[in-house]
Amino acid sequence: MQLVYSIVIPAYNEVDELPATLVAIQEAMAMVTHAGECIVVDNNSTDGTSEIALAYGADRVVYEPFNQIARARNAGAAASTGKFLVFIDADTRIEAKLLTEALRHLESNCCVGGGSVLRLEGQISFIGHFLVNIWELVSKFTQIAAGSFIFCRRDAYEAIGGYDEALYASEEIRFSRHIKQWGKERGLKFRILDLAPVVTSSRKLEWYSGIRLLGWASLMILMPLAVRSKTLCGFWYNRPAKD
Repeated sequence: MQLVYSIVIPAYNEVDELPATLVAIQEAMAMVTHAGECIVVDNNSTDGTSEIALAYGADRVVYEPFNQIARARNAGAAASTGKFLVFIDADTRIEAKLLTEALRHLESNCCVGGGSVLRLEGQISFIGHFLVNIWELVSKFTQIAAGSFIFCRRDAYEAIGGYDEALYASEEIRFSRHIKQWGKERGLKFRILDLAPVVTSSRKLEWYSGIRLLGWASLMILMPLAVRSKTLCGFWYNRPAKD
């Protein structure tokens, strides 16, 4: 029997963030009446990501050897069986009412998918608040979802070919545009929900200076083809060594 929904979590060296994420997901899933599953994609981790995933309630761990978030998302979707797909980042926490609302929209047969506004954990700098506020305005105006939380119909996902594996960053932006267009042609809406914002880690604000964050954002704007280079997208893949 096909499950109603599948949650897919791409994870690369996420032993620190996965426990809180999976606890929140398990609590949310327990409040939803429909049957679902939670799949963690170990994206060639060198720590205990797989073990932590199973210990904290993931139904399955899928291994994707090529370290790229688009491939990890696609690998999880390929291993899933849900009618609806929910992609959640490994450092992002959700509430039951957000999952419930996303599934309600998908079941209405009027919605192709969507995303959510977000909030950052902890004490946030001025730059952090600025970037989040700008993104929220852009997301709502353009109806583009942040990669931290995206939901969609499986048939739409399959029709557009999933996430573009030529991209090392901004894959969620292209995915949102393609799936929104697919839905528009069929009279289906793409929605950015603000009922219960997802809470995502602010670790990049701790790792990198505000100047570096703005510099990276400027690079992506001035050189859009940079998203096809893993080297130029190292901001998303390289991590500072732990003390």
